Amino acid sequence: MATLLRTEVRAILQPAGTAQYEGAYCPPGVPFAEVRRGPFDGKQDIAVRPDSDGALPRHMTFGGGRIVYEYDGRDRQGRAVYRYAPRLSPSHRVVMDGVAEVYAAHALNQAQGGQ
Repeated sequence: MATLLRTEVRAILQPAGTAQYEGAYCPPGVPFAEVRRGPFDGKQDIAVRPDSDGALPRHMTFGGGRIVYEYDGRDRQGRAVYRYAPRLSPSHRVVMDGVAEVYAAHALNQAQGGQ
């Protein structure tokens, strides 16, 4: 783990909570639980720097802004918790369409007697 600068706060990335995934795109045939999953969930070797007023940034973006995590308070260890925000992530629809293809291929394989 990297050393924190004096003003930085450790952060952890988590799957979306209800506030983040409610109303997010979910293609037919895909369990809604898949919507919660973000590509960086569990990442904890990051830090954020508070604004001049001490508030933490509301959003954290990755991939040129295509993946968005939203601030959701602090955990018991004092880390800033950022949750995947599918409604705010421009890449979410494309990723979910890819997940739908995998589910469809699996269902077809099962229907044909595959494992």
